[in-house]
Amino acid sequence: MLKIIPLGGLGEIGLNMMVFEYGDTIFVVDAGLMFPEDYMLGVDIVIPDIGYLRQKKENVSGIVITHAHEDHIGALPYLLKEINAPVFATPFTLEMIRHKLEEHGLHASTTLHKISSEEKLKIGVFELTFIPVSHSVVDGVGIAIKTPVGLIVHTGDFKINHNPVDGMMTHINEFARCGEKGVLALLSDSTNVEKEGYTASDQTIGEALETIIKKSTGRVIIALFASNVARIQQIINIANKKSAKIIFNGRSLEKTVEIAKSLGHIHLPDGMELGIKEIDRYPDSEIIMITTGSQGEPMSVLARLATGTHKHITIKDNDTVVLSSKFIPGNEKAITKIINHLYRRGAEVVYEKISDIHVSGHAFQEELKLMIALTKPKYFIPIHGEYRHLFLHARLAQQVGIPKERIIVAENGQVIEFDENRGSITDSIITSRVLVDGKGIGDVGRSILKERRILSEDGLVVVTLVFDEETGIVVHGPELMSRGFVFVTETGHLLDDAQCVILEIVEEIGPGVPNRAEIIRSKLRSVLRQYFYFTIKRRPVIIPVILEL
Repeated sequence: MLKIIPLGGLGEIGLNMMVFEYGDTIFVVDAGLMFPEDYMLGVDIVIPDIGYLRQKKENVSGIVITHAHEDHIGALPYLLKEINAPVFATPFTLEMIRHKLEEHGLHASTTLHKISSEEKLKIGVFELTFIPVSHSVVDGVGIAIKTPVGLIVHTGDFKINHNPVDGMMTHINEFARCGEKGVLALLSDSTNVEKEGYTASDQTIGEALETIIKKSTGRVIIALFASNVARIQQIINIANKKSAKIIFNGRSLEKTVEIAKSLGHIHLPDGMELGIKEIDRYPDSEIIMITTGSQGEPMSVLARLATGTHKHITIKDNDTVVLSSKFIPGNEKAITKIINHLYRRGAEVVYEKISDIHVSGHAFQEELKLMIALTKPKYFIPIHGEYRHLFLHARLAQQVGIPKERIIVAENGQVIEFDENRGSITDSIITSRVLVDGKGIGDVGRSILKERRILSEDGLVVVTLVFDEETGIVVHGPELMSRGFVFVTETGHLLDDAQCVILEIVEEIGPGVPNRAEIIRSKLRSVLRQYFYFTIKRRPVIIPVILEL
């Protein structure tokens, strides 16, 4: 039986990772991260649970990456620290991975292999063919996977764009050839299933950006995703028409541009690029700066420009700032905060709600229908999306003729099994989200997040008591210190009354009681929480510190 096991990406946006297993051979498609949700206080990133792979790491023969977005490569260093398998990717994706692995000190110990649409890849019993797809990053691919039980097609992230500005078209003929051979199952990107029609052309975005830049009388600062190479080239072409200079600012952006230039994806005329320190040598009308921070990231270049903390540039009147990206759900508050700051500093701000300056890299409904029609799969499995996306994509598949009983809506951890005739969910494995906090991986769980939430909402109270070890008499305290709970100067009576509650507990549990300190410590936590909730309707974290001298 062929097993397909999603470890991430089915039930959420991001965190994409899928396992293909037959006999003793396993390979993994993508290893992505997602950024923390609001309740994940203090967490840096979220990665998939690789417990299943850890148990079978001797069988993992390769990791195949479809494209260079963080939700597909971001967890790769954490996976490779535990499972040293070769990594396969297209040239641009491979260079982005190489840079990431260098940052984690894993480059020397990892084997990287370049793949292309011209060559097949053998991984054990599997034979993989790569199909170029159009997306919002160059060198993206879908995968046709020849297995012992039939052909599986994995679209990767895609859209069907017949006139892309970067030349990266989705090779619909190759998907159609798969359909002619017979596709056992199609695994298709569900991200934009809620959108009717077709995705807009990248050319319309170029026209909108050109209009904005032509109208501007001052500097133009454009914030975008660092990986959007096609958009960067569009801006370079517009700057060339205007005889303007280009400045790249932002570490991730500068690295992407360096890689893209070396591979021929970005063409920059001689003398056009300036260093950030050269910005004052040219008139404002001749300056176009491309930068990062379109999602409101607090330490990004755009955030520092908005708050006036950038070392080399200060926003001024006549500056035009363009956020050439979609507002990702969850980032709206951070983005609007930056927009407000930019307006306060005198800039004109252009963003998606007032101008068409971004186009999605994910297929809309008509393109999703076309993918199903081209591949003519026996079974259909929607992937990459929250449950509502998977459900709606399944309904869309029914509309174009896939029987309901041959549509498998799976979630993370569910095991999909196929033989030559039949496919179904047969089992499930334990899987979860692993939280990365600083250098800690997986050590922050629900209890820690709960404590952080309580601390953020109700604060902390520390109670200090010192007893004489021989007599059991209190020789110091009770002393109460609060953080994020109440201000002693304004509501001191609350803490004074709390001292009386503590002394009552001490008197109740006399010196002769065994394990007295531990009993007092436990009683203090419960009684003080009840007292504070009764008096002020808050439940702070109570930390009793009891010493015996």
